[in-house]
Amino acid sequence: MATRLNEYQQPIGDALPDWHAATLPGREPLAGRYCRIERVDVERHAAQLYEAYSDAPDGRDWTYLSSGPFATFEAYREHLSKAATLTDPMHHTVIDLATGKAVGTLALMRIDAANGVIEVGHVTYSPRLKRTRIATEALALLMQYVFENLGYRRFEWKCDALNQPSRDAALRYGYSFEGVFRQAIVTRGRNRDTAWYSVIDSEYPALRDAYAQWLEADNFDAQGQQKQKLADLIARRRAADAKAGK
Repeated sequence: MATRLNEYQQPIGDALPDWHAATLPGREPLAGRYCRIERVDVERHAAQLYEAYSDAPDGRDWTYLSSGPFATFEAYREHLSKAATLTDPMHHTVIDLATGKAVGTLALMRIDAANGVIEVGHVTYSPRLKRTRIATEALALLMQYVFENLGYRRFEWKCDALNQPSRDAALRYGYSFEGVFRQAIVTRGRNRDTAWYSVIDSEYPALRDAYAQWLEADNFDAQGQQKQKLADLIARRRAADAKAGK
């Protein structure tokens, strides 16, 4: 693709003549096959979330988060009450449709509608949610909402550079690694280098199709084990798009 030049023969970015600001996220729930995502509601969700998080044997799931672990329900309820009042980050609860119970939370944050940039963060999955179809579907629902409903151009994922499970998850979900911001923030009295990942709108269709194929019931055996890996499906979709010149 030829590089665009301005009148001074300087290279400049692609023109976006039809661009208009994205839409701010609303309060509508997002429903899938296995889960529903809805805005945090303290009265309906706090007790269920605390119970789900209490299944963990220790506090290691909170090491790379800015809050927790919480020794008492009262402490967690206070935390969730504050989170529920915020519009950025905008915290959401993940509901397991099989049980009707809340099993984790995540947030849309650093919302820049003018430039079409938004981030998923504060991902706090309980043991009931980790390594399940719900975990993947929750991200797929958010990605669909961000790109198809709200019109964003870029969906970010950031994490502590030392948080290897989060970094692995970003790649599994199809995000592209962009680099590490050194000494980005101070958290819990310690330094954090931040690893950056993103999906842009032109990459989304391949991910959408791969997610849909992975989440199909026939992709799992009688024991619930996956037959095809999500990363492999994403790679094949991307290769097919590249061959087709998309």
